[in-house]
Amino acid sequence: MQQYVVDELRENEIQRILAYLEKNCEKSELDNLFWLTLPDDILTPIQYQHRDCSPFCIGIEVNEDKVIFEMLVRSRKKLRCNCISYATGQQRQFILNFADILLRESDIKA
Repeated sequence: MQQYVVDELRENEIQRILAYLEKNCEKSELDNLFWLTLPDDILTPIQYQHRDCSPFCIGIEVNEDKVIFEMLVRSRKKLRCNCISYATGQQRQFILNFADILLRESDIKA
């Protein structure tokens, strides 16, 4: 799985990250897993055509000392479809920008 991982986080940093994600993402049914929805203007043509599969999102998992951003763009409605794929360059940039904002707004420096 392609991922972007921020590790070696302290407990208080994890708590700030969780608070940020709870305000800015959709919480999944699983503990410490969140969904970041991708905007329509960066979907691939096939994702955009598959309106019945939307919303499209990536998973963000928070563990005891790290936060993991998946680079797999998933459908929230289907487990298997040809519109599910690894993030394009533009989608990866969106994910990385979100990660940078999360870290900055959660006051995580290094």
